[in-house]
Amino acid sequence: MSPDRAVLRRALDRGEKEGGSVEFKERLTKDLHLAEGRRESLAAQLRHRVLSGDGEATYVVGVTDDGGIAGIAPEDFSESMDVLSLLAEEAGAHIDEVQTWGVDEDGHADTEDDGSAGGLVGVATIFEGTVMTDDAHIVVGTAGHVDHGKSTLVGSLVTGEADDGQGGTRSFLDVQPHEIERGLSADLSYGVYGFDEDGPVRMDNPHRKGDRARIVQEADRLVSFVDTVGHEPWLRTTIRGLVGQKLDYGLLTVAADDGPTKTTREHLGILLATDLPTIVAITKADIVGEERLLEVEREVERLLRDAEKTPLRVERHGVEAAIDEISETVVPILSTSAVTTEGLDTLDELFERLPKTTNSEEQGQFRMYVDRSYSVTGVGAVASGTIQSGEVEAGDELLLGPMADGSFRDVEVRSIEMHYHRVDEASAGRIVGIALKGVNEADIERGMVLLPRGSDPDPVREFEAEVMVLNHPTRIGDGYEPVVHLETASEAAAFYPEGGQLLPGDSGKARVQFKFRPYLVEAGQRFVFREGSSKGVGTVTDVTGVE
Repeated sequence: MSPDRAVLRRALDRGEKEGGSVEFKERLTKDLHLAEGRRESLAAQLRHRVLSGDGEATYVVGVTDDGGIAGIAPEDFSESMDVLSLLAEEAGAHIDEVQTWGVDEDGHADTEDDGSAGGLVGVATIFEGTVMTDDAHIVVGTAGHVDHGKSTLVGSLVTGEADDGQGGTRSFLDVQPHEIERGLSADLSYGVYGFDEDGPVRMDNPHRKGDRARIVQEADRLVSFVDTVGHEPWLRTTIRGLVGQKLDYGLLTVAADDGPTKTTREHLGILLATDLPTIVAITKADIVGEERLLEVEREVERLLRDAEKTPLRVERHGVEAAIDEISETVVPILSTSAVTTEGLDTLDELFERLPKTTNSEEQGQFRMYVDRSYSVTGVGAVASGTIQSGEVEAGDELLLGPMADGSFRDVEVRSIEMHYHRVDEASAGRIVGIALKGVNEADIERGMVLLPRGSDPDPVREFEAEVMVLNHPTRIGDGYEPVVHLETASEAAAFYPEGGQLLPGDSGKARVQFKFRPYLVEAGQRFVFREGSSKGVGTVTDVTGVE
């Protein structure tokens, strides 16, 4: 028996007993189980189960009262989870994890079955306590050359464990494809930790989905780290991570033994060109002498001054100064070691106290650009990304698009998850996975956007922009075709500079025309363009409309 089916078998073997923490339900419906009187009774029952299990209850859905596997249709299972989530909220609890199995024609649970034959059966784990609903959640985009200790540093931050000198804590951050397949996950970020009144709230076992959910549950302030890739051939992925998410801060790592590299300069340029407040952490301070460490600090300071930014050494000026001064122009620098934990307490203090920088759009209309899509058994199509503005709730009616022809499709929010933690609503700045009714996963593409039903979006094939050429071997002329990274879209586009050309270091106006399809673009949006060694940044100034 696989570990997955063992979870179901253990729940069935424990049985539904008076005074126990296990409850069997064949199906829950909004019309019947949320009706006046019934809802209060079921919420009280759920509360009793949670208290009986010392803060944890198990609901098995798709089974008869005696524990027989019945199986229900995927859409009925999804509705049951929506109802269970509302009951949990009323009982002061939340759904922590849901595992599902398809039921084959013989009535057996099968991890390989999609539920089309005999339906689905699932186990929902419910914990006492509600989800953090305040706005104390900052999102940090990490960058740095490969082997410069980016993942190791973040691994030590989220666990509180010193590294073994071989990058052991880095393994805590590996996100495997099967994690997506096992449940509805919004885990675009590869690390998360938080703070409460007693200090840091860290992961005990980052390999467990439930441990990430625990952080969300317990912390009063949450810090999410969005992954980027250190290898030069994958700079496109790094650009998507830094441009396509609603980030509050950037964290750039520079190894003390290696110093700034070409990739370091690339990543720093992208962070600063997009006006993201950034911290530079010089890593591996334990393996070099003081003289070398000072030399690398000076190299980093020169890089920043060349980019017309002001470096601020945290060791010299203090954490208070770093918090007060960090901005688009002032960049704090500190030395760290994941092995000796040097500098980690300083980073903790910074991340605990730094203000959120992306609150300004929170009260606006809901908007989320899709970064990734996948399909979950029993749930269906999922679109994940960072909420740009506004709020979204389960049951909301939305628009998804643009499709290749510029149209938008009506969809409905089945459910929402954040860091493996099912929630009923989410607001701007949150990294979420949204399960959608009314669309197949194959029809969802990166770069699409989710908007409220009733919006009147106007996708375009071209726009006007103010651009700056960071580097280019020759001149940029009419018809130049780099890849444009705007929000989560990455699309080839033709440039037509005003005056016919732009030289390296030039700034000027250009008309930008997507090569293959339209996107939702608005004035003020920032973008990065890249083709080979040529790179630049731009700001949308005017949307010209679909040709």
